[in-house]
Amino acid sequence: MVTNHYELHRQIPVYDRADLVVIGGGPSGVAAAIAGARHGKKVILLEHTAQLGGMGTLGNVSIFMKVGNCTGIYRELIAEFASAHLPNGHEEGLEHQFNPFRLRYYLNEKLEREHVKVCYHTSFVSSVLIENQMSAVMINTREGLRAVEGAVFLDCTGDARVAIDAGAAYTSGRESDGMTQPMTLMFMMQNTGVPVQAYLPEGCYYYEKPEDLPQGRHLYWERMGDGTLLVNMSRVKGNGAKIDDVNFAEKECLRQVFSIAHYLQRNGFETYTISHVASQTGVRETNQLVGSYTLTEEDLMAGRRFPDVAAQTNYEIDIHSPDGAKVTDERHIDGYDIPYRCMVPASVEGLLVAGRAISATHVAMSSMRIQATCYALGQAAGVAASIAIDSHCKLRDVPMEKLHEALKKQGVHFVQ
Repeated sequence: MVTNHYELHRQIPVYDRADLVVIGGGPSGVAAAIAGARHGKKVILLEHTAQLGGMGTLGNVSIFMKVGNCTGIYRELIAEFASAHLPNGHEEGLEHQFNPFRLRYYLNEKLEREHVKVCYHTSFVSSVLIENQMSAVMINTREGLRAVEGAVFLDCTGDARVAIDAGAAYTSGRESDGMTQPMTLMFMMQNTGVPVQAYLPEGCYYYEKPEDLPQGRHLYWERMGDGTLLVNMSRVKGNGAKIDDVNFAEKECLRQVFSIAHYLQRNGFETYTISHVASQTGVRETNQLVGSYTLTEEDLMAGRRFPDVAAQTNYEIDIHSPDGAKVTDERHIDGYDIPYRCMVPASVEGLLVAGRAISATHVAMSSMRIQATCYALGQAAGVAASIAIDSHCKLRDVPMEKLHEALKKQGVHFVQ
């Protein structure tokens, strides 16, 4: 008998319960967990890999891009982890290349100090709703399927996985054809101080000039003072939330990494060797929640301010060509607000979405997707969820004056 689907009927034991259940341990998840714990809530953070930090650690995107309003938990992280690079004021930005292994260790210790229970190797399986209210999530663990119950759930997966499974509406990619920004596998090279033998594995590409490279340009940083070169030069088109696209990208990106390293070893980096390749390919864009408000290109260009501001950024519009072409749409902006409503699903109760999967158009998300902004969105989500529990109100009804007051107490400063 041939079938295209199966139904699974199982009794799943409850592993634990918490006030806030955070799914995803990237920047938004880390900040949400800390913010909720500081608001007196029991917090469980579920992370499907062995490390916190998301693309900053797992994906080796080990540079904080320059962005204004370095504030709240993000500012605190910089103060503790890279104090020499802390801007003088909240409204100043920074661009800092860091060691991803040290950040991984720092975040482990940070969340332990904040009394957040972190569960590693726990992959999201399914949302459980009772009368349209999130009540639990099913997860796959080293001990099999388990359930985690909570009062509020924070989807920080980057792909809106929890929200979509719960029935929330979503979009994917640019509005014209659904294509998303391409994926990149980051890697590092180390200056050995002596000439090295350039290495090009069989099946790789021989890049002769910059125009031949996947992005048609050089894009790397060497700012740590120890000969570490961070390289962001591979490019593979596809949607990082699609099985077949990711399967292809993981192989093609690694092929490009060795090819790019070989090119660099012949063109100015003759003493450098590959020292680290990220454990997974980095994904810029997949799914976007359809929330109570959708952030638009017009909001960015006009520098709009909103009464329910949850986060702010002035990072440029930065669209790597979804077609895989060797072009990038980069446009300066002065700064804008991201409304709290962008994190609130239109139809599911007990759930917020934080990080790059908030409600935003293709162009708008290209600006708000960076790590600093995701930390800010996560912190706002964690505080808002806590207030909703204390006030016995729906997440969409959280009073903004209470949210802003609580964020201020947690060190958040909004540019007026």
